[in-house]
Amino acid sequence: MKVILKQNVYKHGVAGDVVNVADGFARNFLIPRGLAVKATAGALRDNEHLTKFAAQRRVELNNQLTEVAAQIDGVELVFGVKAGKNGKLYGSITTMDIARALEEKTGIDINRRRISERPLRELGEFDVPVRMSGDLSPSLKVVIVREEELATYLAGGRVESLADEQEEIEDAGEAAGEPVMDLAAGAAEEPMPESVEEEAAE
Repeated sequence: MKVILKQNVYKHGVAGDVVNVADGFARNFLIPRGLAVKATAGALRDNEHLTKFAAQRRVELNNQLTEVAAQIDGVELVFGVKAGKNGKLYGSITTMDIARALEEKTGIDINRRRISERPLRELGEFDVPVRMSGDLSPSLKVVIVREEELATYLAGGRVESLADEQEEIEDAGEAAGEPVMDLAAGAAEEPMPESVEEEAAE
């Protein structure tokens, strides 16, 4: 069914857009909630003022989304949870949990449906993309540690939950002769010069 959007509708368009949607979606959701009207000739005339400004609204919306994306890109969200010895969580971190934590940290309320990640069920670090629009997809850094390690991690200490990932980064850094970055402390350690290593060995 062709409808005229009266308000912005996620994934469908902005107010004033004339769009095709499923009949059931229009009859059972959009029209009853006042989000759209059927695109009859009369409705198109009555809503001409909306359609005129649709393009302008779309630009304004895209600018807003770009600004929000810049604010949340790279934001770190840390969760302290209960987990088994194998690193599997007793439960999961859901998109709702991530959206709530993001709002608490930044004041930005993101629809959980924009957070493109299935529930996280193990300890570790995860890059979680947020679908804003088109190719605009900022990424959140979600860190999950054991609840008893949360205070240590937040204080910049090293935690066992991330030990394997830390060791992999250290091994890669040492092999390349590059500074090693501590995931928890965030401090770079310069590799020991060969001359010092030789003296230490003697």
